Amino acid sequence: MATRYLIRATGVARPGQLAGLGEALANSGARLLDINQSVTFGMLSLEALVALEHDNALEAALSNAGDTLGLDVQAVAVSADDYQRWSEQASQPRLILTLLAPRLPAGILAEVGALTAEFGLTVELIHRLSGREPLDGDAPAKGACVECWLRGDDADVEALREKALALGAQHDVDIAIQEDSIWRRHRRLVCFDMDSTLIQAEVIDELARRHGVGDEVADVTERAMRGELDFQQSFRERMSKLAGLDEAVLASIAAELPLMDGVERLMANLKRLGYRTAILSGGFTYFAEYLQDKLGFDEIHANELVIENGIVTGEVREPIVDAERKAELLEQIALREGLTLDQTIAVGDGANDLKMLAKAGLGIAFRAKPMVRAQARQAISTLGIDAVLYLIGYREADLVD
Repeated sequence: MATRYLIRATGVARPGQLAGLGEALANSGARLLDINQSVTFGMLSLEALVALEHDNALEAALSNAGDTLGLDVQAVAVSADDYQRWSEQASQPRLILTLLAPRLPAGILAEVGALTAEFGLTVELIHRLSGREPLDGDAPAKGACVECWLRGDDADVEALREKALALGAQHDVDIAIQEDSIWRRHRRLVCFDMDSTLIQAEVIDELARRHGVGDEVADVTERAMRGELDFQQSFRERMSKLAGLDEAVLASIAAELPLMDGVERLMANLKRLGYRTAILSGGFTYFAEYLQDKLGFDEIHANELVIENGIVTGEVREPIVDAERKAELLEQIALREGLTLDQTIAVGDGANDLKMLAKAGLGIAFRAKPMVRAQARQAISTLGIDAVLYLIGYREADLVD
């Protein structure tokens, strides 16, 4: 019966080491079962699982190879029970835990380690997706991101997310947890809310301010937040207060829209990588079309202001894009494009986005209020919107500025 060995080799990385170790294993008659190698800061770490029918001086051969190659090489016999346990672990579901922040405090590793252990999860791999920190000690321009692969059986993912959200809030770190699947890096459609997501403004508030009815519109918004009005009621009432606004004001606001941090970089990379992009907004087509021209969105769906003779009438064309409509549109676009919902991403900041975020394969609350962050499966609050690319799984080296 074959004996299984776990081979560990560590040392300063240099060319030819894999060839030398491979030759030593081959000369010993070993059969390769599994292998993993990484180089971090110039230091090599290689683990290989091999099977050997007869003990042909494996340890001596590896020791000699290690001396020649400048590596410390060890061979540890693996029992049948250990091998069975490893095999079972490999078949367990994998979770992806992502840490995002302008800078990552070292203490977060200890707390994440304790949190994952509490849920019976083993950390299989940790790697950095973001670029290196500059030598001058400044925070990385695009923030820091580390991805951890977790393995475990029957973990309560929702409870884990809840505790991770609280832990992240303590350290000003975003902690996202996704279930790994074939679709994680093969999503094809990204749908965005507009106001306070793609732009750093709520356009209807700016329109009201320019029209001198800011306080009145804010009062309607407050009533809606108290539950006295639903979205469509509050939207129509706010719109009515814009009656008489000159269309020239819309053009002025559109020209000055403050883009969200990272949105140009995000869109450049999504287009380069072949994603279809859409704006699904409870705002207005007038401004969504401006962003479409500027950033290259494939399609937009928003509310159309009725303008007659250059004056806003205070009415809007049907259908109104509310929470239900956003979720419907996401599903309709996916179906039209031949995609499953698992291949979709939705990004938004408000309660009006929650149904869309829940329907998408990856729903991300971006710089959202606590209630929205708590209900969404993922949240980004510490970095720009281009951090969405990290949650998809891209490394800094994969991206363009």
